[in-house]
Amino acid sequence: MPDGTSRFKCKGKELYHFMGCSTFSQYTVVADVSVVAINEKAPIESVCLLACGVTTGYGAATVTANVQEGDTVAVFGAGCVGLSVIQGAALRKAKKIIVVDINNDKREWADKFGATDFVNPKELPEGTTIVQKLIEMTDGGCDFTFDCTGIVEIMRQALEACHKGWGQSIIIGVAAAGKEISTRPFQLVTGRVWKGSAFGGVKGRSQLPGMVEDYMNGKVKVDEFITHRHSLDKINTAFDDMHDGNCVRAVIKM
Repeated sequence: MPDGTSRFKCKGKELYHFMGCSTFSQYTVVADVSVVAINEKAPIESVCLLACGVTTGYGAATVTANVQEGDTVAVFGAGCVGLSVIQGAALRKAKKIIVVDINNDKREWADKFGATDFVNPKELPEGTTIVQKLIEMTDGGCDFTFDCTGIVEIMRQALEACHKGWGQSIIIGVAAAGKEISTRPFQLVTGRVWKGSAFGGVKGRSQLPGMVEDYMNGKVKVDEFITHRHSLDKINTAFDDMHDGNCVRAVIKM
């Protein structure tokens, strides 16, 4: 909580919550700054995705990076957040949207949301790095790259695949505790920018209701991300689905 306390107590003891959310509880305690009024006609079983994943990726492309028509984009990781980046970049009419993922099954998903190219780093010729491949595909480097993996080594690759002088790499993925990022200072001195993005730069209280309206009006895809639905007693099955790699988003009915 903003004041440093936990949301819950049980028998006098504090219960701690994952990532400050506790979204698997039927009732919760929230700070007033975390409450947003949305269109009462919006289906909560769908717009719940706008509380994090979809908005985070979509906003990273349209707000944090502010992708413009004709830009070249590379997205590392084609999960829900990465696919949302693709959606935002496609809406902004990016010229090239390259998706980087080691799961070839994600190619179809990437195409569905507007990707123009798909690269599996494991299938590159021996001696060719993903950085070299992206620079080759974009004639010098990408205008924007997005890390949606949380893997610090990939964060470095994403930065170094940016174009000298103006390329920006947006870090969205959450790295494991204690991990650090690194690169040679020359990568930044030559004009590349490393930038973080929280909730896609979207202001929850004032801008999230507009995202809901965009969904209701068909401008933003949300339902297309939901591949699995489970009741609360099947929540462990939902986690298994996620680990299998065939789940984009699972919704738990409370």
